[in-house]
Order: sequence, then structure tokens, then C-alpha cells
Amino acid sequence: MTPPGPVGDRFRRFRERLAAAGGDRPPVGDERPDAVRGAGLATGADHANGRDTASGSRIAAGGRTGSGSRTPSGDLTVQRDAEGRRRGRRGGGEELRVPEAEFTSYYGRPVLKPPVWKWDIAAYLFTGGLAAGSSLLAAGGQLTGRPALRRAGRVTALAAVSASAVFLVKDLGRPARFHHMLRVAKPTSPMSMGTWILTAYGPAAGVAAIAEAAGVLPRHGLLGLAGRVLPPIGHAAGLLAAGTAPALATYTGVLLADTAVPSWHEAYPELPVIFAGSALASGAGVGLLAAPPAQAGPARRMAVAGAALELYGAHRVETRLGLLSEPYRLGRPGRLLRAGRLLTAGGVAGALLGRRSRVVGALSGTALLAASVLTRFGIFYGGVASARDPRYTVVPQRERVEARRSGMDLPSDRAAPPSV
Repeated sequence: MTPPGPVGDRFRRFRERLAAAGGDRPPVGDERPDAVRGAGLATGADHANGRDTASGSRIAAGGRTGSGSRTPSGDLTVQRDAEGRRRGRRGGGEELRVPEAEFTSYYGRPVLKPPVWKWDIAAYLFTGGLAAGSSLLAAGGQLTGRPALRRAGRVTALAAVSASAVFLVKDLGRPARFHHMLRVAKPTSPMSMGTWILTAYGPAAGVAAIAEAAGVLPRHGLLGLAGRVLPPIGHAAGLLAAGTAPALATYTGVLLADTAVPSWHEAYPELPVIFAGSALASGAGVGLLAAPPAQAGPARRMAVAGAALELYGAHRVETRLGLLSEPYRLGRPGRLLRAGRLLTAGGVAGALLGRRSRVVGALSGTALLAASVLTRFGIFYGGVASARDPRYTVVPQRERVEARRSGMDLPSDRAAPPSV
């Protein structure tokens, strides 16, 4: 007789263990309920694989429970309950969650290249606004017959625009680059338009300031003729400078918003408003410092208008931009902007309450000038901070994509996967 093969030995041993556990396999015509038959099969299979009946009794008829599956050896692989949680062999699993994304990039570099501009560009933003506000102050003094305001505004405008040219040339590297930009006039480029605005404003402000020297020239001879001609020319030049001043005050805000820096680009409606208000407040500060209280009426009105625009724009920037408002509230930019708002409010209050005091007026003017400096530097450093953190670039992009998908009724990339 041929000895039984390996398969026959395994089958014989399986039947012996099955019989020892609870009897042989029931016949086909067994009348027991399906659940009982399934429980018996499961119990026998558990004993055959060396497991107790307590764990095997959890398996329903056919060796499956819910969405779990059984391997050929009878082991339960993965189960999902009604809530979609993955469960292990013993059923006490934990919910698997995707870890929070960490906004990093290759070699730890930012997603955007931060602006290469340094503090001189922030100073350029201030001096440009100061020049524009001073020209408006000078025009107000000229039209209302206040020579102290006119003189202070014209001289300050020339000094401020000269400082702006120095800061700009320092950033460009050499003066020839400013000249080369005048070869083209491109209306869609804020930098090109800013170059032409400066070119139109600078000579007009210079002539208006030079005209203030007519009072010290002799009355006879060639210098006397110049002294008689300069005042009307200065008046025309002052009005021309005042007409160009709004563009000079706001184009720098458009220039910043035209970049890819997140907190600058998203604040494109507010930056020109903030810069216009800061320019008016700084010009009013010049008037409060230089003019006697009797002639400082236009300066006080400019201070109120400038403070209203600046504070409104700053409030919008810190509340409308959502996540991109953080760079303007945190760190050094937040401290600068908060101090600027306090000084602006204090300067306006002093200008209105101390109308008859020259000392209070001078302190108010100093506060308004300092507030303008802090506001420009705070806006500048806030944009730089937003470019250095990848979170301010990645999160708004994802939100825009999700909003676009929702508007077009497209499936979301982050939809939950179907249950297995």
C-alpha cells in the first residue's frame, strides 16, 4: 500500500482536530440555523489556527464581518466600522488622521524670493509722501494768503523730493539707470509711471521753492528783475506741483501692490489710501511745526483728513485680508503700525485742542511726522515678512483654488476617499 502523501496527511490531521473540537463537519442536510452553522465553522477554524473561540465568535457567517476580510489562513486583516475608522484584528483600533501640513520648501528656502529692497526704499516711501503733502500744504497757503504755510510747504517739498532722488538712486546703483527709464513710457508699469511723475514733479517743486528767495533779492538791476518775475512763476510752479502731488503720494502704494509679495498684493485697494492719508498727515505736520497758530488752519484740516484716510486704510488691511493681515499685526511691523496709529490719533487731537498754543501745535506736528515714518516702515516690513513665510503664499492659493472649484461645481482635491 502506498503511504499517504503530504496533502492527505494534512487533511487527516485537520479532520481529527475538527472532530476533537466539536464533531465532524455537519452534513449538507443539517437543519441548524445559518448563524449556528457559521459560528460552528468559525469556532472550528479558530481552534484549527490556534486561537480561542472568543475572538473567532466575532466573525459572521462566511468568515466576513462588515467590510473586513479573512486571509486563507483565517486571519482577519482590516476592518472598518460604520464610522469609517480602521480597526485591527482585535477590533479596538484608532482613527488615522493626516498630519497637519508643514509649509516648507527645498533646502528650507521660501516659496517666494523676498524683496531685495532695504530700508532706503522704506525711507523713499516716506519722503515721497512728505513731498506730496508739503506741496498740497503750500498750495493751500498760497490760495488762502498764508505766506508762512506756503513757504514751509515749498521748502520742505524741495528737500523731501531731493532726498527721494538720493534714496532711489542709491537703490538703483547708479544715476544713469534713472535716466534710462525715461526712454519708455509704459502706462501699465507703476515703476515707469513713477519715474515720469517724479520727473514732472521735481522741477516744479524746485522752481516753487526757489521763488521763495525773491523777497531777499535787491529791487534794482538784473536781480531786481528776477525778484519781480519769480513770484508769478513760483505760483504757477506751486500749483503744478500740487496737481502732481496726489499721483506722487499714491503711486508707491500701487508699486508695492503690483509685486508678488502676498500682503502687498492682496492689499492693492488699501495701500494707495493709506499712503495718501500718510502724505496729508505728514504735510500737515510740517504746517503745524512751521506756521504760527493763526495761519495753521489748513494744516489742521489736512491733519484730520489724512488721519481719517490712514486709519481707515489700516483698519481695512488688518481686518479684510484674513491670514494675510497677520504680518501687519505681528512682530516688528505690528509694533510699528500700532505706534503709528497712536501717534496719528495724538497728533490730530493736539492739533484740534491746542489751536492757540504754538508748543502744542509743534508737538502735534512732530507726532504726525513720526507717525508717517512708522506707517511707511511698518507697511514695508510687513510685506517682507509675508514673502519669507511660505504659509502666506500657499494657504491663500489653496483657498482660491477651492473657491474656484466650488463656483464651477468641480470635485475637490481634498474630498474624503471612498470607504473600502
